Amino acid sequence: MEAHVAQYSARLLQQEKEIKILAAEIDQLKNFGCLEVSPSLEGLRDENAKLKYRLNVLQKSLQEERNKSVKSMININSRIQEIFRDAIKAAYPDLEKPPLAVTPSQQPKFGDYQCNSAMSITKMLPKTSEQKVSPREIAENISRYIPENEYIEKVEIAGPGFINVHLRKDFVSRQLSSLLVNGVQPPAMENRKKVVVDFSSPNIAKEMHVGHLRSTIIGDSMCRLFEFVGYDVLRLNHLGDWGTQFGMLIAHLQDKFPDFLTVSPPIGDLQAFYKESKRRFDTEEEFKKRAYQCVVLLQSKSPDFIKAWKLICDVSRKEFQKIYDCLDVKLIERGESYYQDKMKDIVQEFEDRGFVQMDDGRKIVFVPGGSVPLTIMKSDGGFTYDTSDLAALKQRLFEEKADIIVYVVDSGQSVHLQTVFAAGQMIGWYDPAVTRVVHAAFGVVLGEDKKKFKTRSGETVRLIELLEEGLKRSMDKLKDKERDKVLTEEELKAAQTSVAFGCIKYADLSHNRMNDYIFSFDKMLDDRGNTAAYLLYAFTRIRSIARLANIDEEMLQKAARETKILLDHEKEWKLGKCILKFPEILQKILDDLLLHTLCDYLYELATTFTEFYDNCYCVEKDRQTGTIVKVNMWRMLLCEATAAVMAKGFDILGIKPVQKICSCRHTS
Repeated sequence: MEAHVAQYSARLLQQEKEIKILAAEIDQLKNFGCLEVSPSLEGLRDENAKLKYRLNVLQKSLQEERNKSVKSMININSRIQEIFRDAIKAAYPDLEKPPLAVTPSQQPKFGDYQCNSAMSITKMLPKTSEQKVSPREIAENISRYIPENEYIEKVEIAGPGFINVHLRKDFVSRQLSSLLVNGVQPPAMENRKKVVVDFSSPNIAKEMHVGHLRSTIIGDSMCRLFEFVGYDVLRLNHLGDWGTQFGMLIAHLQDKFPDFLTVSPPIGDLQAFYKESKRRFDTEEEFKKRAYQCVVLLQSKSPDFIKAWKLICDVSRKEFQKIYDCLDVKLIERGESYYQDKMKDIVQEFEDRGFVQMDDGRKIVFVPGGSVPLTIMKSDGGFTYDTSDLAALKQRLFEEKADIIVYVVDSGQSVHLQTVFAAGQMIGWYDPAVTRVVHAAFGVVLGEDKKKFKTRSGETVRLIELLEEGLKRSMDKLKDKERDKVLTEEELKAAQTSVAFGCIKYADLSHNRMNDYIFSFDKMLDDRGNTAAYLLYAFTRIRSIARLANIDEEMLQKAARETKILLDHEKEWKLGKCILKFPEILQKILDDLLLHTLCDYLYELATTFTEFYDNCYCVEKDRQTGTIVKVNMWRMLLCEATAAVMAKGFDILGIKPVQKICSCRHTS
């Protein structure tokens, strides 16, 4: 609905400009004795009146919709931007697309938000012989059009033309109470979108290695965010489960386990099985010929060969599932084999549209501005990865009817994917202004020597071994801190899993995904600085404050409904505002798909809480006896709100916090 309001507002402004131009022309004509009124002007005025009426109706409906969705958390920055957008339009109606720059203030003395549009508007105003208008005068003019509202206490003009915005404390207090009563709710989204996320995507018969870690972790976290805001999400695992390599695997299976059709073959180590078949393919000419024959029979869907193919895929699936269970990742498998029957039609469609060129027997497609073509059919009549990727794109657009498609694939595939997307646009499958198709690229994992992460023998690091090493190191760290002496065996096991997998995920997600990152167990398990270990310990400490003060969930809920949250102390105010930044952070990630922003926010929230806790007594105790003298319930509610937002942040990152990691003692 907000989009419709913006659309009508833009049309209204355009028409008002046209009315002014026509009115000026009529005045000019009247001076020359032509007194007829332009029918264009009357028509525009009539439509303009209708538009104003429609805009008023839409604005009222939008306000009613917002009032209904009181449970949703409010994106405060977005609301402040709306107020300033309207004020700038009212102050300067003739400006086309005036700049809107509203950001959180970096220093408390400059308020809570700052609008810096005045400087840019100065450059856009028409130059006249009169004295130039200063940015400060523009800022003052904009400020006059800011209406009384529930968000802003006051605005101040500072420096050359900055508009400093101070939020109302009662508004922030009410939003915190709403969060506690209703839980951490997503900001209101305009439409429920269908999202397809393509991630993880290992190859059958090959073990998942450290290179698959990033796609799996980043893709899962993106899905969790989309799901939280209410989108319909399809989590796709685009497995490499088809191709010429299956010929050599099936031929080797026939030789090693000739009775595989009746007795399930005991393939224990599929990686070794793959290497054996590859060695034979490279060295035995007869085996190589038979492998090619197996590919032909598989592609013609001969029942025995389909069964052999399924057996090999099933062995891989079981190994992949161990990884997904460890990382708590859910996926729907839809590998390359799924698209095989669609490939012929893809080639035909590109041929019918005249986009196909022949090159040494290959059928290739160039896209506008592209120097590397897509090969959609090989000279032997076989299809390629290019063909299957085009078929997958079309299926996701037309059958899944996706509004957003995200490919979480390493940056080395960037040129290929951009070419596939360009081909989809060229043939008219989608309009990028309507459907968002994006490559969420990521860099490689490096070892501490800043070279590609390998074992000492130079092999690729197996992912299952990496996760097992993480569990071992996590337990060692917990025992070093003597947690095994204060936690039960069950609590220790839960803490071990939480810290191990949480740290591995967070170390990845806390870096800008587009950069390479150095994998270091020592750094990720460090409980100082911006790490999962620090945040998990901080979370358990916050959760323990109420428990140690003998305040249960029911008491906190009662207080949330009845106790006003005071924000008089500067650290209370800082923490309250920080908690409410959560929807703003989520919106930024929805826009750019950079999850490290959420990690940075959680670290900021944890450190802001520490400042608050060090300066504001939540529980006051007798210094001699240690007995509780007073509980400041509004501060307990701030603790609870902080923990609630941290818990939801962890959930989006795929991290499972536990109630107990440490033996917590609080003196304040």
